[in-house]
Amino acid sequence: MLLEGKKILIMGIRNKWSIAFGIAKSAYENGAQLLFTYMGEENKEKIESLISEFKGCKAYVLNGASEDEKVREVFTKIKEENGKIDGIVHAIAHANTEDLHNDFILTSKEGYSHACDVSAYSFVLVSRMAKELDMLNENASLVTLTYHGSTKVLEGYNVMGVAKAALEASVRYLADNLGKENIRVNAISAGPIKTLSAKGIKDFNSILDIVEEKAPLHRNVTTTEVGDVATFLLSKMSAAITGQVIYADNGYNIMGV
Repeated sequence: MLLEGKKILIMGIRNKWSIAFGIAKSAYENGAQLLFTYMGEENKEKIESLISEFKGCKAYVLNGASEDEKVREVFTKIKEENGKIDGIVHAIAHANTEDLHNDFILTSKEGYSHACDVSAYSFVLVSRMAKELDMLNENASLVTLTYHGSTKVLEGYNVMGVAKAALEASVRYLADNLGKENIRVNAISAGPIKTLSAKGIKDFNSILDIVEEKAPLHRNVTTTEVGDVATFLLSKMSAAITGQVIYADNGYNIMGV
């Protein structure tokens, strides 16, 4: 098993259809001990039920993944209760609904800042806080989630595309900063998946149809498949890979039309 004896923190789990859950399932099946953060104390019962199949796991409330002191407080508690960890999966992103539904040019300053803070800065903060608190074991791996809308114009993705572009640039700079400590940083660019977040994108089902038609493998990716890519990136099998955006989209990104 690729992650036998490893402690992996998965940030941003919401429901069983999420990419974060697919990653959790793959990591657990490969021997990992799982830790989670989620948003909203009112979601505690739901989250505990969701992750109940992962024996020995723990979950922590984090309301404000882009707020320094809140991340410090939760990470301090996680380290005190579990010791050092071997990997972090950052599955956190958000944009205001109106900024996804309206033309991009109408994005407000507040909406722009919000999308970038939650979706990109939070990963920088998480990485920095884990380093400052000496939370990571040697050869730890950090993984975040991005999307093709960071490099191409996709209707309805709008400011989230800008935030994901910032996230991908952050991956490269973080990889350089943390590489001297043998910590790797990568992103997975998953193909479109029917998640709760995807519901905010206009005509999302048509995107699925196009990918199925145009992608070399002529099918859409699953959370299980993305989860397996994450497990690979969290494991020593990917020891020479850092600063990369790994596409898990059945090849759709290579197509010109």
